[in-house]
Amino acid sequence: MIDKLREYFDDMVVYKDIKNSSFFTGLNLPSFLRDYLIKIYQDENGNIDYEGMSEFIKNRIPRKEDWISIKDKVVIEGERVKFLTRISIDINVSTQSISFSLPDFGLSSKDTIIEPHVWDTIKNDLISARDVWGIVELGYKYPETPKEKGKIKLCSFKNFCPYKVDLDYYKNIRKNFDIHEWINILLEAVDYNSSGYEDEHQKLAVLTRLLIFVEKKLNIIELAPKGTGKSYIFGHVSKYGTLVDGGKVSRSKMFYDNAARRYGFIQGNDFVAIDEIKLVKFNDDNEMRSILQGYMEYGTFNCNGVKGESDAGIVFLGNIAQDNMDEYKYMLDELPPLFQETALLDRIHGFIKGWDIPRMNDNLKLTGWALNSEYFCSIMHALREDSSYRTIVDRIIELPDKADTRDTEAVKRLATAYLKLLFPNVRKVNDISEREFKIYCLKPAIKMREIVRTQQAYLDKEYKGKDIPEFKVLINEDKDEK
Repeated sequence: MIDKLREYFDDMVVYKDIKNSSFFTGLNLPSFLRDYLIKIYQDENGNIDYEGMSEFIKNRIPRKEDWISIKDKVVIEGERVKFLTRISIDINVSTQSISFSLPDFGLSSKDTIIEPHVWDTIKNDLISARDVWGIVELGYKYPETPKEKGKIKLCSFKNFCPYKVDLDYYKNIRKNFDIHEWINILLEAVDYNSSGYEDEHQKLAVLTRLLIFVEKKLNIIELAPKGTGKSYIFGHVSKYGTLVDGGKVSRSKMFYDNAARRYGFIQGNDFVAIDEIKLVKFNDDNEMRSILQGYMEYGTFNCNGVKGESDAGIVFLGNIAQDNMDEYKYMLDELPPLFQETALLDRIHGFIKGWDIPRMNDNLKLTGWALNSEYFCSIMHALREDSSYRTIVDRIIELPDKADTRDTEAVKRLATAYLKLLFPNVRKVNDISEREFKIYCLKPAIKMREIVRTQQAYLDKEYKGKDIPEFKVLINEDKDEK
């Protein structure tokens, strides 16, 4: 399969040595950034120019502890400094001034400025998302009057986008691999060794975590044992999402900060993963309950009169004791009260059984040729915008009379995400067999929703005895679709 992978994906494939390479261990780079560097400094045989890469890292990827030195060069010495980092833009409505922040270095927008002539040349690259990766060039704007404050200014910006994503090409290439090969390709794209798993069930359990990467407004909860890689998948694979410590979640940080007049994590991200939900504490549970439920239902929110909307999905992550790893018993008693209410649970589309995913070990770390993680996360981001898959799912699935709307929407949204992830080549109904759609898309989607339903039934007798609707699959494989 390696030869076929390299033949069809060409320079989008890199040699990853996650198991044996100690070079990247101390750098703590996200996988998309690591693979970007590998792409630049690796030859066609997988050999890496570590000297050249080290020089680039030294000059262009500073550590957090280098920030004082950078400020000294910019503010005191009057030099201009270039480096690769995340940048976030803020536009002041009252003054029309434009500023920026560097989240990884603690530089806030109150100490920065982007002058109009610079903004005109770079704004198209910077308004596409909440945080954008790229090469920033920093300088210093000296105060012109005694009352004016000096500020760090952005002199130039080069977007970190090493690939032109051809989504149609990616879709067409899928036809050259069977489903088992494709599952392995997806796992290895996110750094896992596909041959290290016991069976396909374990592999698919891991890939379920990627559903929120490809489908808008998908809400998921995962409870898992420690060490199964939750934080890695949601915090290191994609530059389009964010992982948040549950202990640091608040209304202002999540949705909108009225004091700072700034939108929170939910704006500009494909997904927000809230880790360690056992630790979540809110100043006002009722306020957070109301805003979360509204957002998870409609994708909109209102914070003290400030309205906002987003298509970011939310995934709640928590550890679970071994005695509670049973989908047929109540599993939420260790969670805060907010997560033990049927109204919020009903807005969660699916449950991931994290105990089906093996604890991380060296055999699961990839050594071999695989899709570049930067390219793959860009593909997943692009797939979110493609609504054709949902249209196909709507045509494939026939609903029974009086089916519960939230159940049907949850199952359809999850099945659409599975279709995008596992069968991106599907352009019309008959491009997938009834068997494969049922096995790989519909049945796992129903199962994920059923677990949510089971948990609701333990909290409210209203939900007892209410089964997920029986869906009928409408695929006529003997006729071409008109």
